[in-house]
Amino acid sequence: MYSSSSIEGNLYGFSEQEPQRAPIGVFDSGVGGLTVLRQIYRQLPNESVIYFGDTARLPYGIRSQAEILQFVREILDWMQQQHVKMVIMACNTSSALALDIVREEYDIPILGVILPGAKAAVQQGKRIGVISTPATARSNAYRQAIWEIDANVEVWQVGCPEFVPLIEQNRIQDPYTTEVARAYLEPLLQQDIDTLVYGCTHYPLLAPVLRSLLPPQVKIIDPAVHVVTACTQELDLLGLSNTHPPLPTRFAVSGCPQQFAQSGVQWLGCTPLVEAVDFACIPVSQRQQDLV
Repeated sequence: MYSSSSIEGNLYGFSEQEPQRAPIGVFDSGVGGLTVLRQIYRQLPNESVIYFGDTARLPYGIRSQAEILQFVREILDWMQQQHVKMVIMACNTSSALALDIVREEYDIPILGVILPGAKAAVQQGKRIGVISTPATARSNAYRQAIWEIDANVEVWQVGCPEFVPLIEQNRIQDPYTTEVARAYLEPLLQQDIDTLVYGCTHYPLLAPVLRSLLPPQVKIIDPAVHVVTACTQELDLLGLSNTHPPLPTRFAVSGCPQQFAQSGVQWLGCTPLVEAVDFACIPVSQRQQDLV
């Protein structure tokens, strides 16, 4: 393990004349964003990635909008210092509460997961259930996004406060997790949904549990798949697609690197080398100074 202070700067060896070779930044509150990272590996195998997990401050789903906005700004400032060419906000709560605001504040492309997920859901069904963190559910972000596409679609949302802590604690196979999932799905099944949206990037990690509780005809939408498809299109549009071989993914967390490495190994197939980032040691950007 190593600290961020020893590896700041342009580590990837690309010049400012080669922006295509810059990495994509991906962040989440914890391991959930690894579902997006896996899709990048599948759909964009030439792209280098910097992954950040804000593990010291998870779960995001119980936070206020002001807290989420502060966290997202700190992460984006750090991402800019790593010279990323684009950021994927692999966190539904951040996408719901902060995306529109920070897009106006930063000059790099920032993609969220909600709109790609909503578009995919509308293509699949007319009675859509969304499971998410409580903050995402309260924001009505998925309902609004879906209704902007098709106002005739019916949407039901359920906040699932226990899912992220259970996943981060590696309790996916715990019988208690199945009972919690059954309780969260029950009101959606009573509405006879035909489509279920994972409204949190952690939730695909629960796929075996959720699939076992859902009728076989219910389609499942994983926004991680669709945000990376949108990323592919954006990179092409901006002329930023990388054609060189990728460099190894950098992993960074605000909490314990060893804990993240242990949790991530089952999703990555290897034990990642993880660095610790202390935002207190990172200079405040001029933009943040202006906001004070």
